[in-house]
Amino acid sequence: MTSALLVAATPAWALDARLKAGLLKLDPDTRLEQRCDAEALDRIARDGNPYRPDRVVAYAFKTPKMKGNTIDSPGAAFRAKGQWYHLSYSCSTADDHMKVLSFRYRIGDQIAKADWSKYNLWQ
Repeated sequence: MTSALLVAATPAWALDARLKAGLLKLDPDTRLEQRCDAEALDRIARDGNPYRPDRVVAYAFKTPKMKGNTIDSPGAAFRAKGQWYHLSYSCSTADDHMKVLSFRYRIGDQIAKADWSKYNLWQ
């Protein structure tokens, strides 16, 4: 689960042809994680908060739990405007892990810059 293929933000996270092609090349577990990371970026960016995220790491503080078409990531993080923040999310997709069926998230506190290297977060 260390792939970073799709965690960089683009102007819109709709499943454009390039994003879809990239996702389809991934193994099913990685595709689930990456699709849900993309959904996290999209939701945080459009849900009326001050954040404009450009990265999500599902496993920053804790390994996500995957079961079937669902990923629960209580130890995620996202980066916005050069700062990292705690994030937890739960995401369910269709069987092919391409369409998100449900998504819930919670933004936590800002992560101190002194802790970034400890959790493999970067500038």
